[in-house]
This record gives sequence, structure tokens and C-alpha cells, in this order.
Amino acid sequence: MTDPGDQRPAEDTLDFLRSAFPPEWREPALGHEAVADWEQDNEVVLPEPYRTFIAEIGNGSSLGPAGDGGLQPLGWLPDTWPDLGPRQPEEPFPLEAAWPWEDDESVNPGDLRIDAAFNKGSIVLGSEDGQSFWLLLITGPRRGEVWMIADVGATPAPGDPVWGFKEWVQRWHTGNDWWD
Repeated sequence: MTDPGDQRPAEDTLDFLRSAFPPEWREPALGHEAVADWEQDNEVVLPEPYRTFIAEIGNGSSLGPAGDGGLQPLGWLPDTWPDLGPRQPEEPFPLEAAWPWEDDESVNPGDLRIDAAFNKGSIVLGSEDGQSFWLLLITGPRRGEVWMIADVGATPAPGDPVWGFKEWVQRWHTGNDWWD
């Protein structure tokens, strides 16, 4: 199962990702067959270069982006992930723009739109400060982008252009604050 829009990343991208995650901190890579099995089970194709990263370099890292525990292995959830129903990575991610729902008067307690933003069309890369989470969008029009979601809203990572997995790792690797 492949997506014609996703081609193997350039070797310099993979070299950067290898250098950003020291081998002693990486979880073992899954291999291409295990990644393809996960994709088939979840009816999605993971965006590059994340797909090749977890297949060939490492399936997560305890040292890495996301301040609370590093980069999560594929399909794992941080301990502080809210219980808002089942994950549905195959469903389209429902947002096309930032949504600060804490300021939205149309939001009611138990709003299913918030549950959808947490659970549809993404994988969780890791958590930041306990209740904020980095998502990699894997379906929908914003596929391939990294977003942050929290109890107050959801927003694309602050880069211009919008960050994908490589750009997110680069920002962490520079040591700069996410929002500067």
C-alpha cells in the first residue's frame, strides 16, 4: 500500500534524521513490512519522511521532540492522552485551520467536534507539558503537517511554511523554543 504522492525521502533528509536521534536512544525500527501491515490495518498511508524513519531508523526515541518522553512509537499514546473515544486514524482530520475552541461560544460540554480533532486522521508524536500533544496528520487536506492539540484548541505548528515531520525535528534539534 503506497501513496503515489509519497516518495522515499532524499538521503540527506534521512541522514539528518539519523543524526538527530542518537542510536542509543532509539527504539528499534519496525521494518517496511511491519509499517505496511500497520497501514493496511488502519487503512492509511503514513506521510514521508516519517514513514521511512519508523521503518528504517527508529520507531520512537526517548530522547527527542516532545518534552514529555520524546518521540512516541507508532500507534502509542502518552499516559496523559485524554479518553475521548477510539482513535480513528483512517478518518479525515476534521480541521483545515487553527481552532481555539476555548474561545468558541458554539462549543458545548462533550462537543463531538473536539473528540474528532483528537481522534481522527492523525498519529500522536508525543506530549508537551502533560496536556498538549503533537500530532502528525495522516489524512485530509492538511496531511503531512504537524499540529499541536490541547484542552484549549488545535493549531498547526508555528512554522512558515507549515512544518512536516522533518521540520518539526529540525526545530527541536536547534534547541529553540517551539513558538519563537
